[in-house]
Amino acid sequence: MNDSIASIIKRESDQYPPIDDYALVGDLHSAALISLHGSVDWLCLPRFDSPWIFGRLLDWRRGGCLELAPLHDAAVARHYHVDSNVLETIWRQGRGQLRVVDFMPLVQTRSKAPRSLRLVRLLQPLQGTIDCQVVFQPAVDYGRRRARFKHENGLISATCPGGKVVLQYPANFRADLRDGTAVLTGQSVPGQPSAFLLHFMEDGSTPAIQPYAQAVSWAEATDAYWRAWLGKCRYRGRFVEQVRRSALVLKLMQYQPSGAFIAAPTTSLPERIGGSLNWDYRFVWLRDMAVLVNALHGFGFYEEAEQFMGWLENLSTNRPDELQLIYQVDGSPDVKEHVLDHLEGYRGSRPVRIGNAAYSQVQLDIYGEILEAAHSSWRHTGRLGRATRKLLLALVDHVIAHWEDEDSGIWESRQRKRRYLYSQAMCWLALDRSLRMDRSLRMGVRRRRAAAKTRASIKQTVLRRGYNQQLGAFTQALDDDVLDATGLTVPLTGMIRANDPRVLSTVDVLREKLTVDGFLYRYAGEKSEFGQNEGAFLTCSFWMVDVLAQMGRQAAAEALFSRITTAANSLGLFAEEFDPQSQNMLGNFPQALTHLALLGAVLNLDPDSAGVREGRRRRLPWPPGIRSSQAWLAPA
Repeated sequence: MNDSIASIIKRESDQYPPIDDYALVGDLHSAALISLHGSVDWLCLPRFDSPWIFGRLLDWRRGGCLELAPLHDAAVARHYHVDSNVLETIWRQGRGQLRVVDFMPLVQTRSKAPRSLRLVRLLQPLQGTIDCQVVFQPAVDYGRRRARFKHENGLISATCPGGKVVLQYPANFRADLRDGTAVLTGQSVPGQPSAFLLHFMEDGSTPAIQPYAQAVSWAEATDAYWRAWLGKCRYRGRFVEQVRRSALVLKLMQYQPSGAFIAAPTTSLPERIGGSLNWDYRFVWLRDMAVLVNALHGFGFYEEAEQFMGWLENLSTNRPDELQLIYQVDGSPDVKEHVLDHLEGYRGSRPVRIGNAAYSQVQLDIYGEILEAAHSSWRHTGRLGRATRKLLLALVDHVIAHWEDEDSGIWESRQRKRRYLYSQAMCWLALDRSLRMDRSLRMGVRRRRAAAKTRASIKQTVLRRGYNQQLGAFTQALDDDVLDATGLTVPLTGMIRANDPRVLSTVDVLREKLTVDGFLYRYAGEKSEFGQNEGAFLTCSFWMVDVLAQMGRQAAAEALFSRITTAANSLGLFAEEFDPQSQNMLGNFPQALTHLALLGAVLNLDPDSAGVREGRRRRLPWPPGIRSSQAWLAPA
């Protein structure tokens, strides 16, 4: 018992490891972050936007964890199985060697894993004997209360809001339960593989004991699922490793029952250590979903595009003025923001938030992204469903009527409503895409003329009032002098060519004023409404790659792409932001929008290797950040 206590105390010196220490596994309902030290420090159950069972990432004492590692210091290395989201970790200690395989079984595989089973940790001794320790510390009510355990027949259970979490452990481990923490100790001995199984029982029942051999079969079935899904990818170019891993990461962020994708599986990871820019991203952003559909569609993942359109049609409203920016994964609009004052936050970065107040904002850009997603789907299928057509026509009318309104912009300003450049450009894109698919949309003469006239007015306004002659750059908002990476949106939408002198000048100014070591900041943080510096925004950095490629500056674009991809961790996962000086990741992790921007950059750098052609003479168009280097139709 004393050894266990000493080990826990020793490990406190490793509190809050760097964000890039984490790997992600998931089951298309939720996802877990597993540290390099073998600890599950983040897992919300039963789904992404539920309370967390393990949340040590946000409070080392109260957050909860499921740690599995050698009792004493050991060398560690890890990797994903080829073309899979199954994680393998190798521990080496003297002559001893242990393999741990982590995965979350998928209910849609043929493995017949019980629906309650959410996480499997296989222990496979390879050589020698290693003393191991497991710390099981589930969080109750966001860490406000300690777990109360029930222990019998190799099962340790604790009741949490919404259900009961149960850990099955092997017979060669001894359990010591006290004060909300279960510490299990045992030995890894060759010839004696074992497994730890985590269940979440929503009905309060008790799971049946499962043998190790059964757990191995679930691992094989999970591997097979991921490889079969990734087999749909049609890209065969030079960046295949980055493309395939990004696709797998993005798929991990899908909530399969509804088809929706979340922005990130975490909340409140800071954009600046010790700062307050900590937001909950465990929800569905219409913007991210639309761009994601286009990215996956561009690489051959067509089913996801249709799932998104179905999810959109099933929302509780089809009225544009009632559309929220953010929804729960099942389409529920309830994402009100709350602050958990009792939690410390990652490395003291407070507050910790659940929910996101941005749901109530007006952001005009979402209409452009939705129309672009619908356009991508239409280019593949050649048709629009009745419900989809009705919604899209309503969106067109709304853009025509409201494109001159102020809004909160893509960066979700909480205090500064303005006419943001990005929003204006996306309104232009919405009308442009509606006109291009009018063969199926059937807008009618009056609406079509209004859309064409408004599209021209938006372009004229953006070029006249969105470009600052003194700065030599497109700015954050109309009639503005604030530099912002969204100035790259103008060529990315296809409103004007990338070789336009105003674009060339904007690129030069952004690289001089907002770039550090190749990484582009979205704006000067000290001039923002929050007055706080933050990391370089990786999505914007990839946007710069896109524009350079569209300019024909291939060598510069590829060099920048190579530089930005160094911000990934050893497993190929990206956060939202990156600090070029400390070389640390910042923000929620992994971030869907960053991986989407990477895919877009690849399509610009290597457009002929995607293998996705329409079957006609013109190439598919790509949305903002993932647009082909050769536009299929001249800008309007």
